[in-house]
Amino acid sequence: MVMHNPPHPGEVIREFCIAPLRLNVTQAAHALGVSRKTLSALLNGRFGISPQMAIRLSKAFGGSAESWLIQQAQYDLWQAMQGAEKIEVKALAS
Repeated sequence: MVMHNPPHPGEVIREFCIAPLRLNVTQAAHALGVSRKTLSALLNGRFGISPQMAIRLSKAFGGSAESWLIQQAQYDLWQAMQGAEKIEVKALAS
């Protein structure tokens, strides 16, 4: 089941992972082993969570890599469903 209007995973990371630890973007990026630019893009919804980033997030903040990827998939699917009526497909199964 698709979550109703899920937040971008970057919002979750900022609010529930980075903010409670009182980290700034530079500190968090360093800990994750990514550039500040990469983490900033994720936190601001311009990038999604890749499998490699999911592993990094899991190691840094806990949770499984799969759970991080599921959050991204739920967000992506919700966004795609907002334009589903414009997608034209011929049904092949009845």
